[in-house]
Amino acid sequence: MREDSTMPATIRVEDVSRIYRVGQQERQALKAVSLSVGAGQIVVLRGRSGSGKTTLLNCIGGLDRPTDGRIWVAENEITRLAEQRLVQLRRQQIGFVFQSHALLPTYSARENVDLMLRLIHMPREERQARVEQVLHLVGLGKWMEHRPHELSGGQQQRVAIARALAPRPAVILADEPTSELDTTTGQQILQLFRRIADETQTAVLIATHD
Repeated sequence: MREDSTMPATIRVEDVSRIYRVGQQERQALKAVSLSVGAGQIVVLRGRSGSGKTTLLNCIGGLDRPTDGRIWVAENEITRLAEQRLVQLRRQQIGFVFQSHALLPTYSARENVDLMLRLIHMPREERQARVEQVLHLVGLGKWMEHRPHELSGGQQQRVAIARALAPRPAVILADEPTSELDTTTGQQILQLFRRIADETQTAVLIATHD
């Protein structure tokens, strides 16, 4: 899907650099990076381990702050937001999908997704409907009550995607979302991201070394 040039980008990064200082030494993880992702688009960052992909995602997600440059997410310039406002933006506008799934092992798929909605204080009845909606969207309608150890790796990643989608974010940031999956399952997860971007008009940014 092409970005409409008349609409603002959902993610906009301008000349972002990140330098880490350890003692007297400096390491440049990012140097003057610029990119934009529109609603309903998928952009993939590809590069070897250590090339700065995760650092860039962390800066866009407000988990880290760049040394230089500016970042906008859903028209909010996050590089200038106070921490409290940044936390609120992360919970409501940015969905994270991690390589390791990061699911709570004692919670069912339903409970893992529901927890995200509790954090934004969504009313109970609305939460229940939204949890079922996103779990059906990712193909887990029959596995809502299963805990992570009862699910395959691909199913666990689908729960993680449903959890990221639940608050209706403008952006999903996925860091190596297929690296622990076999080739076929990995392709299914990428196709799922494509369908989600099309159906929800979420901007999706994926980092991968593959």
